[in-house]
Amino acid sequence: MIEIKNLKKSFGNNLVWENVNLTIPDGQTLAIIGKSGCGKSVLMKHINALLTPDSGTVTVDGKNVHELSYVDLRILRQRFGFLFQGAALFDSISAFENVAFPLRYFTKWPEEKIQRRVMECLEMVNLENIGDKGTAELSGGMRKRVGLARAIVLEPDYLMYDEPTSGLDPETSDEINDLIIHMSDNLNITSIVVTHDMHSVLRISDYAAFLDEQKLSWYGTIDEMRVAKHERLKSFTKASEYQID
Repeated sequence: MIEIKNLKKSFGNNLVWENVNLTIPDGQTLAIIGKSGCGKSVLMKHINALLTPDSGTVTVDGKNVHELSYVDLRILRQRFGFLFQGAALFDSISAFENVAFPLRYFTKWPEEKIQRRVMECLEMVNLENIGDKGTAELSGGMRKRVGLARAIVLEPDYLMYDEPTSGLDPETSDEINDLIIHMSDNLNITSIVVTHDMHSVLRISDYAAFLDEQKLSWYGTIDEMRVAKHERLKSFTKASEYQID
């Protein structure tokens, strides 16, 4: 379980947000939503200690991530998978080697076991036949799926998505959403999704956290969000092509 208590972050004199409190239950999917520049990705990067707060705590399974030693933090981060907004694939190696990279870096597995695991992950994202292709040969949606295969290859407990459907057409976006749901349902993964896409939020999420006015302005289940009377939340969601009515 991930618990965030009284979190505050600023960059110089610029306050991002303060007094952020929320809990992400195991096996659930949380969407972090809000206007551009409200600190969605900043919040996500605090969860695995890529950023350090001014004050407050982030605990993962009872451990304060910002008090861990270098070795313990390195071990913790192996429990997190991360799908970057642009997939962040290595262009100089094949799709297969991109997925294999965490296994080669973090494990001492024999080559046969690495190959078997990589193929399992490529099959999970419906790309079992593209392992030998260079990343330049892949479409945007395929790059995202290779990135997702790489994110799950170490069997993480937590999976973080930064704008997973950004730049994709609606059909490809739905394919990515289906994969996010599949990962959550079948791998018992806790997911944190930063997104502007309210269609995705409604399809994939159990909870939503709305960042606004330099604070966590609203937090609750998706069913609660549909009927919330919070005016700024309603204004934000109705500005989307997919309204919550």
